[in-house]
Amino acid sequence: MLLTGSQILVECLKEQGVDTIFGYPGGQVLNIYDELYRHPEIRHILTSHEQGASHAADGYARATGKVGVCLATSGPGATNLVTGIATAYMDSIPIVAITGNVPVPLLGKDSFQEVDIAGITMPITKHNFIVKDITKLADTIRRAFRIAKTGRPGPVLIDIAKDVTAAKLEYEPKKPIKIMRVTAQITEDALNEASKMISEAQKPMIFVGGGAVISEAEEELKEFVDKVDAPVTDSLMGKGAFDGNDPRYTGMLGMHGTKTSNLSVTECDLLIVIGARFSDRVTGNAKRFAYNAKILQIDVDPAEINKNVNVNHSIIGDIKEVLYRLNQKLIKQEHREWMEKVEARKKQYPMTYHPDLLTGPYIIETLWKVTNGDAIIATEVGQHQMWAAQFYKYKRPHTLITSGGLGTMGYGLGAALGAKVGCPEKTVVNIAGDGCFRMNMNEIATAVRYEIPFLEIIFNNHVLGMVRQWQTLFYEKRYSHTILNDGVDYVKVAQAMGAEAFRITKKEEVEDVLRQAIALNKPVVIDCILDCDDKVWPMVAPGAAIEECFAEEDLK
Repeated sequence: MLLTGSQILVECLKEQGVDTIFGYPGGQVLNIYDELYRHPEIRHILTSHEQGASHAADGYARATGKVGVCLATSGPGATNLVTGIATAYMDSIPIVAITGNVPVPLLGKDSFQEVDIAGITMPITKHNFIVKDITKLADTIRRAFRIAKTGRPGPVLIDIAKDVTAAKLEYEPKKPIKIMRVTAQITEDALNEASKMISEAQKPMIFVGGGAVISEAEEELKEFVDKVDAPVTDSLMGKGAFDGNDPRYTGMLGMHGTKTSNLSVTECDLLIVIGARFSDRVTGNAKRFAYNAKILQIDVDPAEINKNVNVNHSIIGDIKEVLYRLNQKLIKQEHREWMEKVEARKKQYPMTYHPDLLTGPYIIETLWKVTNGDAIIATEVGQHQMWAAQFYKYKRPHTLITSGGLGTMGYGLGAALGAKVGCPEKTVVNIAGDGCFRMNMNEIATAVRYEIPFLEIIFNNHVLGMVRQWQTLFYEKRYSHTILNDGVDYVKVAQAMGAEAFRITKKEEVEDVLRQAIALNKPVVIDCILDCDDKVWPMVAPGAAIEECFAEEDLK
C-alpha cells in the first residue's frame, strides 16, 4: 500500500490506539493536518495555545494511563510545547509530542520558523527523534510509543521534516509490541532481604510515591499494607495509590505534609519507600531525613537508588510485580503499640482551618463532599494545590492531576481538558489560583468550543499566594511584585469566552454553587474571593528537617 508520510503517520497512530490528538496547525504540519481531515476517528482538539496542547496530552495520559499525543508546527509552535514536555518528564508521564520541521534541504540554514527542537528537548525527554527519511518514519513512531510506556514512562518527541510527510512509501501495518513489566532485576535474594527487614521492624512506615500510581499497584499495595501492619504516607504524586479514607493513612509527607506523617517518618525504624524519588520537598534536610530508620526502596528506575538519600536495601522492578511477589513471602505482622501511637498523633495534630471564614480548605472539603470523593481533581501550582492535596481524600489512582516535579503554573486548565476528554464519564475539576488562571485562561475558550464540561474553581486572593506566604514568613513581609489587585473580573472574562460563571464571597454559598455548577454539565468558572493572607499549614522551612514542621499556632 503506497502512502504518503502523513498517511503513514496517521495509520501508525491508529495502530497505537490513539483516539485523540491535542494540537495547533502551522505550515510545516499542513500535510499532517490535511490527512487528519480525512480521519474523523481520531479526534483533534484545537487548543488556544500549543502549551495548552502539551498539558492536555499530559492530563489525558495521567487520567487514562494511556499515551497522550500533542502536535505542533516548527519553530515557535514546537518551542511552545517545551514547558509541557518538561512537566511530563519530571513526573514520568507518557506523552508523544509530534512536531513538523522545515524540509531536509533547508535544515540548518536558519530557515523561516526553523529550530532544533530535538536539541532543545534532549534534556527533558526520555528520547527524541528527527525523521529525515520516510523509510524510517513508521518504525520511529512505533518505537516512540514503546519508549514512552516502557519501564519508567516519559515524554518522547518526534520531529518530522515536511518533505518526509509528502514523500511516498509502501506501508506495512504492524500490531504494537506488548509492553512488558520490568522484572529482570527482581531476585529471590532481594525479596528475601526485604522480607527479613520487614519482619524485624517494630515501627515500620510505608511511603508511597507516583510510581505506585503509574504501575496501577493499588490492590497489591493494599494487601502489602495489611500484611506489614504499618501507617501509610504519600507524596503529592502518590495520591490515590492508597485510599485516603483508610484509617492507616496519615496524610502527605514533606514541606506541607501533616505533622503526623513527618514526625512518624522521623521516628520509624523501617521506612518502606514505594515508587518515590526522595524529592527535596519531601525530605527537607536530607541528612536528617528518617535518621532513625533503615530504608527499603522499591523502584523501577535504578538511577533513583541512593541518588538523594542513601538506602539500606532496594528492589529494582515494576512496583505491581514487586509487591505481588513480596506479598507471597510475607507473614502478617502486628504492630499494635506503634499503630496506636500514630493514631494518637493523628488526633493530636488534626488538619484544621478557620471555621467561620471562606477558605481554600473549606472549599476543597465541600467539593469532596459534593462529589463523594469520585471526581478527577486537576490543579495549578501554589497554595490551592497544597490544599487540594491535604483536604480532598483521593480514593483511587489517576484522580489527582497535578504538576509535582516542575511545579508548572498554568498547567491545570489544559490538563483538566485532557482528563475530561479521556474520562468523559467523570466529574473533572481544576483548582486554580488567580495568578495561575491568568497564564492559560484562554483554554476556557477551547472547552466552550468543544463543549467539554468541567469546573474551573479560582481561589482568588488577589496575590501570588504561595510566594506571598514565603515573603511573610522569611522576607519580613516585603511583598515584592506579588500583588494582583488590578480589578480583573474573572466572571466577566469567563462569560466573554462563552462559559458559565459564578462568584462566591461567603462560606454559605459554596455547596449550593458547586451543586449548580456540576448540574449544568458545561464549562463553568467559579471565582472564589479569599483572604490574601491565608496560609498553607503545616510547613517546613527550607533547609530544615521535616520533624521541625510548624503550624500557625506554633508561631504564636
